[in-house]
Amino acid sequence: MSNSLSEKIRNLSEHYRGYTTENLSRIVQIPSFSGDEKNVIEKLKELCEEAGFDEVYIDGLGNLIGRVGNGPKIIAFDAHIDTVTVGDERQWKTPPFSGAITDKVVRGRGTTDQKGGAASMITAGKILKELDYDGEFTVYFTFTIMEEDCDGMCWKYIIEEEKLVPDFFISTEPSSCNLYRGHRGRMEMEVSFKGVSCHGSAPERGVSAAYKAARGALAIEKLNDELQPDEENFLGKGTITVSQMSAEGPSQCAVPDQARLYLDRRLTWGESAELAVRQVKEAIPECDDVKIPFYDKTSWKGTDFGQDLYFPTWKIARDHPLVTSGESAYKMLYDSDVKVDKWTFSTNAVAVCGRHKIPSIGFGPGDEDQAHAPNEVNKIEDLVICSAFYAALVYSMEKTL
Repeated sequence: MSNSLSEKIRNLSEHYRGYTTENLSRIVQIPSFSGDEKNVIEKLKELCEEAGFDEVYIDGLGNLIGRVGNGPKIIAFDAHIDTVTVGDERQWKTPPFSGAITDKVVRGRGTTDQKGGAASMITAGKILKELDYDGEFTVYFTFTIMEEDCDGMCWKYIIEEEKLVPDFFISTEPSSCNLYRGHRGRMEMEVSFKGVSCHGSAPERGVSAAYKAARGALAIEKLNDELQPDEENFLGKGTITVSQMSAEGPSQCAVPDQARLYLDRRLTWGESAELAVRQVKEAIPECDDVKIPFYDKTSWKGTDFGQDLYFPTWKIARDHPLVTSGESAYKMLYDSDVKVDKWTFSTNAVAVCGRHKIPSIGFGPGDEDQAHAPNEVNKIEDLVICSAFYAALVYSMEKTL
């Protein structure tokens, strides 16, 4: 990528600062909780069409797919456009769906997690069209659904059912405009306990499933302390915690005969679902079963599709061409080095790279600590940087072919 081209891209991204900002505000004003994304998908479709994308369509699950170019290789930029709920609205200083714009930020639920990435992607596509891009890549921009409920399932559908298989993948989840090359995987587990009920006036006659679960919860706390980091010490240690706990019996005056722990397990490099389940069984010998739940919620389009709640760990090498091309694109745009790091949380790359081994990186506007927080904001300057970076990366990647 020449200096003149990088300057054009940087100038166009700055020219479209207001356009990108307004688009983010518009889509933040449309609530789009997981499974109820129809209205925002339709708005995004309208925006992509207005931006001049070569093709825009909604797939069988309900994801929006936009295309620019028609090259032999495929590069995909992804933003999930569903959000978590707002929580206690009294904690919000401005209404969560205001999309309010100040001189530096856009406010509202989903600004950072992660409609900001979506807004920057639209501008990047518009820039590529204005530059008459006709290079070696078909560039897909995907606006995906249900990630907050089941990260990666949308891309499992795109790859396995739609047969859209990219050669390279970029997640636009918030990264503070740093370049990320991996993150821990995760999984959910349900641990069940059985007891023997009896009248609460004589608990010695029964066996309390609640007490078994309580001992199990303490065992999980101990197991978390024992987990170790990956050999490279890049992704860090795995973790495990009890996220939900319940017990029940015939009445409130009886010893409970059933109990349940729900576990959140984060997996570092080298840890698998089989290992994690075995560790829990060994840590809690009193449990009756440990299973990985299955997610099968119907999408807004009425499509049934599901998977186990297991999301594999992923990373790519520090010297992978996708990483080095990202570094080069950033350097050409801003004459400075980009920080290469990792996410703390999980993204759709668990399916693309973790499950399907497609090289992936992350680069997105906004800071991780804004995700799921009240008074969520995204920095306008980050939106501008990302719209330029996405367009520039396509040209930078041409050298890898």
